[in-house]
Amino acid sequence: MPSVPTIFTKGDILHTEGVRAYAHGCNCAGTMDAGVSVAFKKRWPRMLEAYAQRCAERRPALGEVFTWSEGTDTVYCLAIQESEAKKATLPALSRSLKTMVELAAKAGIDTIALPRLGAGSAGLDGPRVKRVLAELGADTSVTLLVFEQFVRARSA
Repeated sequence: MPSVPTIFTKGDILHTEGVRAYAHGCNCAGTMDAGVSVAFKKRWPRMLEAYAQRCAERRPALGEVFTWSEGTDTVYCLAIQESEAKKATLPALSRSLKTMVELAAKAGIDTIALPRLGAGSAGLDGPRVKRVLAELGADTSVTLLVFEQFVRARSA
């Protein structure tokens, strides 16, 4: 399996040409009320409904991945926080990312767009997260396209 580097970039994660797979950090309580998750739930409202139902039926463990597909898009919800009130953990992030790339490789997905995972209120250290993403990229055939800075896409 040839490895590919993790690509760190800036741009509009939800409006980048050719991207059809996305990931974002979630809590295990089934809410998406902070950070980039708000944009994800607006774009895929049925994803939030399905994730919330899943969390109500069987609360996911830290490090689990919930996969949502709609049309040609696939979204990986990475369980990295117990709840909005608790900080994300680096071990949960690492486990969920490894599971995500395994699922993507099996599904024939070659690129996944990710935001700055665990940034902001989730409380993870940016340089440590970047190191985890870079190390994972060196160990997988799935390209991780990490949007470190939001730049709004130009309207056509």
